[in-house]
Amino acid sequence: MHAQPTALALALSFALGAPVAQAQTPSPADELRAMLAEVSPARIEARVRRLAAFGTRHTLSDIASETRGIGAARRWITAELSACAKAAGGRLQVEDQSFIEPAGARMPQPTELVNIVATLPGRGASKSRVLVVSGHYDSRNSDVMDSLGEAPGANDDASGTAAVMELACVMAKRQFDATLVFMAVPGEEQGLLGAAQWAREARAAGTNVEAMITNDIIGSATGDAGQRDPRRMRLFADGLDPLVRLLTAASANRPPSEADARSTAAMQAELVPLLQAGGSEDLPTHQLGRHLKAAAEAAMPGFTVQLIQRRDRYLRGGDHLPFLERGYAAVRFSEPFENFAYQHQNPRTENGVVYGDLPEFVDFAYVADVTRANLAGLATLAWAPAPLKGVRLDARELTNDSTLEWQASDDPEVAGYRVVWRDTDAATWQQFKDVGRATRVTLPVSKDNVVFGVQAVSRRGFAGLASYPLPRR
Repeated sequence: MHAQPTALALALSFALGAPVAQAQTPSPADELRAMLAEVSPARIEARVRRLAAFGTRHTLSDIASETRGIGAARRWITAELSACAKAAGGRLQVEDQSFIEPAGARMPQPTELVNIVATLPGRGASKSRVLVVSGHYDSRNSDVMDSLGEAPGANDDASGTAAVMELACVMAKRQFDATLVFMAVPGEEQGLLGAAQWAREARAAGTNVEAMITNDIIGSATGDAGQRDPRRMRLFADGLDPLVRLLTAASANRPPSEADARSTAAMQAELVPLLQAGGSEDLPTHQLGRHLKAAAEAAMPGFTVQLIQRRDRYLRGGDHLPFLERGYAAVRFSEPFENFAYQHQNPRTENGVVYGDLPEFVDFAYVADVTRANLAGLATLAWAPAPLKGVRLDARELTNDSTLEWQASDDPEVAGYRVVWRDTDAATWQQFKDVGRATRVTLPVSKDNVVFGVQAVSRRGFAGLASYPLPRR
């Protein structure tokens, strides 16, 4: 048994490839470090400035111009990702996925919108696992319906879009077990429209989206009172209560469909038992948040991921919400503070104060660090096995020990299993025990005092997302 005082200490033992079997060469840790080093603040800066230079990327702005509006921005993003795909040997598949968004509250008429999707196929038993990372390429100013005025959107959300582009270009050169999907989506400011469309189609198709990350407003570590912390970011990670009826809440333009009803039923079937078993803080989104925090902090010593068990900022939301509403694990990365003079504002100067979401207020080195945090979490998860199924905590007899059991993984890359646990008032895993290939284990730890999880561990030492044990009665 191993006691670890912090999530970082736990992560250091396995998130970067601590071997369960003999290590391969080059080691996964070396490969991850090489990718982290490739992340370029200069490329990120160039892309943020180029996106801001389109003047506006409002969802309803010009689509015909080659120099201004969302159409020009979209075509440029697609060309950039296509160039990266070619440079990496063509495995990255770049596609414009268009759809018609009907008229609604913030859509005066039916409008064609385009999700830009770059897919890096996985391999082996894990290739059906899909990990999604996104940023939204639309922008807005003070009036959410102003499609003509200046809306440079440098931080919100050229920063997130540039981070996703950098991730795609760096990771396209490598091979991963899970499939990675890098998305730039429109319509976020008009109601999370692009993300909702993709999530809706994914659920209808039965796509196994194991994790979704949105990067939104990740461009500055300085707040409106001058507070600054360039070594911290926020991670909003909280599961969705399936007892709350939220059919298509993120996309109010569309009435509930039969597919939405089936999606909600499937979500309830999966998540209600977890809630009934006391797992309200151990839904798949919580497990994803724990993984991302541990992996980023292990890969970037001194950098802190502030894990916030809330879906988003108070009464606000981002592109992860449509995924949450369909039962997927989904989280949001965001900067540690917000300066609202630089967000959702018409660019102007009043009484000596500059307003507007301009590139000069973006810290490109900080965006690069947030990109590295994304990369560490995505890579280690993409190299890890799928979450285990059938995890149970034996509650048939009164005992102060804890007996856990689970279904053996059929993934040939799985080398063994790990039991993790934490105090009930702790947000992250504190202790673990590797149990080899056993699928039933008894620990001298009272099930009444801690929260357990079980992970599959790959031959290269990467642990998958923890599965919460349901009671065996």
